[in-house]
Amino acid sequence: MLYMGPLTTLLALLPLSAWAAPMCKLRSGSAAASSTPPPAATPTVSGSSSTSGNASSDFIATTWYASWHSSTLSAQDISWDKYTSATFAFATTVDDPTAVGYLNETGVADDLRVFVAAAHNATKEAYLTIGGWTGSAYFSVNVGSDANRTAFVKTMVGLVEQYDLDGLDFDWEYPGTTGADCNIYQPDDTANFLSFLQALRQDPGMTGKKITAATSILPFVGPDGAHSTDVSAFADVFDYISIMNYDVWGSFSANQMVGPNAPLNDTCVSDPSQAQGSAVSAVAAWTSAGFPANKIVLGVASYGHSYQVDQSKALSSTTPTNGTLPLNAWVQHEATQPAGDALDAFANASTTSCGTTVPAGYSGVFNFFGLIDKGFLDAIGNPVAGKGYLFDDCSQTPFIYDVDSQVMVSYDNAQSFAAKGDFIKQSGLRGFAMWEAAGDSNDILLDSIMGAISS
Repeated sequence: MLYMGPLTTLLALLPLSAWAAPMCKLRSGSAAASSTPPPAATPTVSGSSSTSGNASSDFIATTWYASWHSSTLSAQDISWDKYTSATFAFATTVDDPTAVGYLNETGVADDLRVFVAAAHNATKEAYLTIGGWTGSAYFSVNVGSDANRTAFVKTMVGLVEQYDLDGLDFDWEYPGTTGADCNIYQPDDTANFLSFLQALRQDPGMTGKKITAATSILPFVGPDGAHSTDVSAFADVFDYISIMNYDVWGSFSANQMVGPNAPLNDTCVSDPSQAQGSAVSAVAAWTSAGFPANKIVLGVASYGHSYQVDQSKALSSTTPTNGTLPLNAWVQHEATQPAGDALDAFANASTTSCGTTVPAGYSGVFNFFGLIDKGFLDAIGNPVAGKGYLFDDCSQTPFIYDVDSQVMVSYDNAQSFAAKGDFIKQSGLRGFAMWEAAGDSNDILLDSIMGAISS
């Protein structure tokens, strides 16, 4: 799930059970790690010129660029030679369809211009995401009438022209349901969204430009509150969708169980309560509703979620196997949220405009590079000797545990990214989209997924 602003807000408000990504049962498989990442035989990704909707079936290797992490990764330092495009996050919706938010904050518009210039200097495409977890409050209003749709189309085309963008990415979380606290929503959101997109696609200012979306693991909600069984009309307006297959489990989960952040599969679970969704289930849901597989991009995560777990629950043995300690699957975590990596700043308690109290604390998010910096993983992304480790056969994701701090992290590594790359290739998907560019370390994850797809 894409988010806007401090993750403490996301964690406090997130109703993830039906909306994030798919989820899969953990199995108590071997605790030994795959000792070396898959070979990084990355294919050459050439630049591509923009085409109108549905005119191109080129492979997509893309990433989001979180503007607030520009001090960690500059736009110029994105691995442009390995991507076909990248997307700047975010512009947000406001209660006026003739305007957007966040871009007017100090330095953000300049960051966007630098980002676009870096992409174009590398002959790659630059997009802008509209929305995000805390930026979707007024989508429903902005597409809710003919007049507002007309104004919002004009606003979107204006952004494309003003910033020399190659496309727009819509991250409405979520049509027909509340999403974050205070979001406005209506039963006809999905129908209104489609009408807006059709008008946007037909506008001359969008000729040769891409229109994409970041979506839930389940199709958009219809007027009856159920997920749509026919979303085929959206395939006529989107160049592709990116299914956000992450934030499936975290300390925000209702049952206080440790689960995979971004599971590949959940059809292998033995306990139905652990089947919250997965890449496998999400692709099945969207294609069953009429959205073609070759217009689906799999969202992948360069981060993970941390949990406080007592050692007596976490470890199945204190005897190392191949240097690491075997972990238990599906353990109960404590209520305390541990701090994540260096980017995880403590957030003070706050209150939303709707009166919801957001408690003080950390998000607990560890980027992949942060697991290396904090000593969970070595420089090439393998678990450090003495840590607890489990690579789950069902979800195809790893878990790591630090005995001293009693912190467990569900994350992705080279092995899980390779498994996702294989799935993309075997399922005939369009490609992948990584949240987010700054989370990787020396392109370990990026090279792994590219290597799997190209093999």
